[in-house]
Amino acid sequence: MKKTLLAVTGLMIFCISAAQADPATEAEVKKHIMDNNAYTIKEQKSPGGQVSKEGSLEFWSSGGLLQEVPPADEVEEFDAFRIKPKHIRVITLVPGKAAVAMYYSEGSIDRKNSAAVPNYLTRATQVFVKEDGKWKLRAAHWSPIASGAGTSQTSVVD
Repeated sequence: MKKTLLAVTGLMIFCISAAQADPATEAEVKKHIMDNNAYTIKEQKSPGGQVSKEGSLEFWSSGGLLQEVPPADEVEEFDAFRIKPKHIRVITLVPGKAAVAMYYSEGSIDRKNSAAVPNYLTRATQVFVKEDGKWKLRAAHWSPIASGAGTSQTSVVD
């Protein structure tokens, strides 16, 4: 078990250290996150088509098991969405093709047909890949920050 853990940790360190800084990729991914957030605030629904054609593996801030999110054009609707991404940092894995974004997300959220979360405060890690010229989500991990709350959503199908 220790050897496996060391091997996985070593591979992660190698991948991150081998990642190339690419200001263009970093700017594109940050803009993608901010544009999606602005759209959701304005329209009170998420933009569709954000998940990779391969789907996405995600841990949500509500806790629970790993979710397999299909590559559907599903749109989430909100009664109120007042989330703001902050302190976005991006690591380029493959320039123009793959990147990891890490940031804080805070505010309040009231997803239709779910419990409202007035003190939404999470850390986000998202893996993006570029498909057909657009950044798509391939994996994500959201975790609440102490004194904050995550979403009330617990599965792909509520």
